[in-house]
Amino acid sequence: MSSPPKYQQYRKLGGIINENDYDSALLRAKSATTLDIALIRQSEIIARVAGIELYNTEDDLDPITALYGILRADIRPEKVRHHHSQMCDQRLFAEALRMLGNVDALNKLIRAHPHISFVHEQRDVK
Repeated sequence: MSSPPKYQQYRKLGGIINENDYDSALLRAKSATTLDIALIRQSEIIARVAGIELYNTEDDLDPITALYGILRADIRPEKVRHHHSQMCDQRLFAEALRMLGNVDALNKLIRAHPHISFVHEQRDVK
């Protein structure tokens, strides 16, 4: 897989996570070696429904799984009104795909869930 797109490319793909959280999540996901098994299974279910292949092994996490798990495990800071932890699992999985620049998988996810809007209202985070 190619290196993640720069933040501006991520935003062009419809990403809404602020740049600091974006950088932090990518850095944490890169060094993630384990996640809660429930987060791994949830990512596998989302991927399977959309026809996306993940390559999780006992010793290594697929970058999509690692990033989704990092984002899902984040807790909304007390003074932040809008945070990615408030998204449904599929929308958060889409953010991980955008962050990794995986447009093919993002399109599969969107097609698999026509009832979910993956277009976010852009908001300033305060």
